Amino acid sequence: MASGSRSESPFVSPYVLLVLPPLFWATNAIVGRWAPDLGIQPIQLAFWRWILAFLILLPLSARSLIDDWDLIRRRWFLILVLGILSAGAYNTLMYMALAKSTAINVTLLGASLPIVMAVIARFWLGERLKPRQVGGILLSALGVVLVVSRGELEVLIGFQLHDGDLLMFAATLCWAVYSVLLRRHPTGLKPFSMLAAQVGAGLMVLTPIFLLNLSGGGSFPVTPVTLGVLAYTAICPAILAFYFWNRGVAAVGPSIAGVYVNLVPILTAFMAVGLLGEDFAWYHFLGLILIMGGIFIVTGLPIGRLFARKRVA
Repeated sequence: MASGSRSESPFVSPYVLLVLPPLFWATNAIVGRWAPDLGIQPIQLAFWRWILAFLILLPLSARSLIDDWDLIRRRWFLILVLGILSAGAYNTLMYMALAKSTAINVTLLGASLPIVMAVIARFWLGERLKPRQVGGILLSALGVVLVVSRGELEVLIGFQLHDGDLLMFAATLCWAVYSVLLRRHPTGLKPFSMLAAQVGAGLMVLTPIFLLNLSGGGSFPVTPVTLGVLAYTAICPAILAFYFWNRGVAAVGPSIAGVYVNLVPILTAFMAVGLLGEDFAWYHFLGLILIMGGIFIVTGLPIGRLFARKRVA
């Protein structure tokens, strides 16, 4: 944070900054759902997004990468695994899910991430869950079941899931394992070093997959619209969201900031209905209430604290 006088402008409030990453992530889901209609396949979108982000990050992170090089060399395997789980697997699986399911479904299933993380942390890190947290997990799980079953009992009885739903479950699991692994084994890298190293590691996995896809005729039309889609996903949901998220977390703390992630399915739902013509069904609404309610119970956050006055320098 820069030193000096604190600005009174509401535009530098951390609570304003923390709305921007969920907005960018929600639009990422909309763009990911739209991309196949433009001829951009999920693996292409994931690959070119991170290529562009990496090229933008390199000059921004060059100094910190040089400073952290010895640490990167010592912890290369951990960084590789983290990069594969995040930049490599999570976004690719999410884009694949969006090609097969709706943006509303995908982001609602992604909203179960805090619950999946809590369960993994319980068994991997030995963190004990309070009865209140168990109740919150069960409530959110009920919301997820409602969404994936589309409110139909026969779907539950036959255990029939959309391919996109299964892919999003896999994506959510990858990000949850990534988050818990990072918590247990922090890299010690500076933020920009960490992001650049992760993206580079993810591209090590994405590149051969992309080349195989390309050899099978996997090309897309290069137009101002497709180039704009790639540029947007590289800059806003990745780099800018990371920057604003870090500033907001530094100002209000991770517990309060984490609740703002819950805006992603809400914002996505509004945009998907208006821009993609998707239906926001009753089970989406009820599932959203159950998932968000469970997350608030698990985190134990008083809602009033989200609106406390606080400014970021």
